[in-house]
Amino acid sequence: MSSQDIPEENLPHVQGDTHSSDVTKPAGDPFADPGLPPHEHRKQDIDERAASRSERMVALLFLVSMVATVGFIASYVSIPVDKIVYVFPIGHVSALNFALGLTLGVALFCIGAGAVHWARTLMSDVEVADERHPIEAAPEVKAKVLADFKQGAEESAFGRRKLIRNTMFGALALVPLSGVVLLRDLGPLPGTKLRKTAWSEGKMLINQNTLQPLRPEDVQVGSLTFAMPEGMKEEDHDFQQEIAKAALMIVRIQPANIKDKKTLDWGTDGILAYSKICTHVGCPISLYEQQTHHVLCPCHQSTFDLSDGGRVIFGPAGHALPQLRIKVNDKGYLEAMGDFAEPVGPAFWERG
Repeated sequence: MSSQDIPEENLPHVQGDTHSSDVTKPAGDPFADPGLPPHEHRKQDIDERAASRSERMVALLFLVSMVATVGFIASYVSIPVDKIVYVFPIGHVSALNFALGLTLGVALFCIGAGAVHWARTLMSDVEVADERHPIEAAPEVKAKVLADFKQGAEESAFGRRKLIRNTMFGALALVPLSGVVLLRDLGPLPGTKLRKTAWSEGKMLINQNTLQPLRPEDVQVGSLTFAMPEGMKEEDHDFQQEIAKAALMIVRIQPANIKDKKTLDWGTDGILAYSKICTHVGCPISLYEQQTHHVLCPCHQSTFDLSDGGRVIFGPAGHALPQLRIKVNDKGYLEAMGDFAEPVGPAFWERG
């Protein structure tokens, strides 16, 4: 059946309310704009007591979210990791995981439910039809947008409903604490481990290749020798962790070629001991140029001058190589006079 065969009384007509379009349609047009239905006021729009009840409900949801967030943090701190509980109908589950999931879920759900209830009962629900406009807004359109924004802010009752506003701010401020607390599980706190190594006063320098204590005559001018602390063994369970901080490189430079007085004083007869760990990202340094006394990190080409306190002369490294103070003991072996004066390897945020 064509549109010409439809009786006029069965065709849709344009509604004459305030929201309908003013465009005049030809008589009998089957695609006439029906317009918008008349606006029906909600109970909260005409009854302030109902609006107050909705406000209290939204505030209650936000408060429950705040309590759940506090519960999340309390559960994380107080419930043992290995505790198992029975929860019907799930069965036996980790008490910590169940508590964290439940409290975090309630905290997020209540914020969302509060926002939805706020929008559905207290914010304006009047439908507004607007025409399309070019991508580049005209000045009058920009002015209209700002006016609409101000009107929307007023209609949301954000400024007038202080109870909702304050509890929402509280809920949103507490929820991120859940993520901050979870950062604690990234690993054990380092404490002072980053500041200390296996070196201490009296420990002899052991050649990593021969595993024998080093004598001054074992270190020749122009050579590069790698050493580790006395008492460290490769079969130890923590060897890799400790050698990553305590690895040492030994060089011998003619005293007249050493530029820095402190560097000279911390060595013995031109023998200098530096950390082998690059201060950029912790790569082991192994390339030595005997004419310039420079060492090069093979990872990112940071270059250090061993004749001048191990200072950085090229590359991304942020600070000089730490030097270990050494001497010759009564038995004629090289030994440390203490630990490094500063943390070895890359910088970290709390390094002072």
